[in-house]
Amino acid sequence: MDWKVFWATFGTLFLAEMGDKTQLAALTMAAETRLPLSVFLGGSAALVLVTLLGVSLGGVISHWLPEGLLQKVAGASFILIGGLMLWGKW
Repeated sequence: MDWKVFWATFGTLFLAEMGDKTQLAALTMAAETRLPLSVFLGGSAALVLVTLLGVSLGGVISHWLPEGLLQKVAGASFILIGGLMLWGKW
């Protein structure tokens, strides 16, 4: 276990997820259902699964693509998705 990587990942994802639509959806669902534990457990399970998929895919892709290219593809994808959201196409 590399604790430096652990804390870098934790900090990056924690800051990235603060105030995003997932957090707002969880807040709304907990308020509407008045079942915060159920919402917490469901949301936690979903985030664990999404992270597992991302890490697994990243591990496989890293064997075929150089890191620099992978970063450029990820950056271009963010820009594309942002543009689509800006113009109401996403």
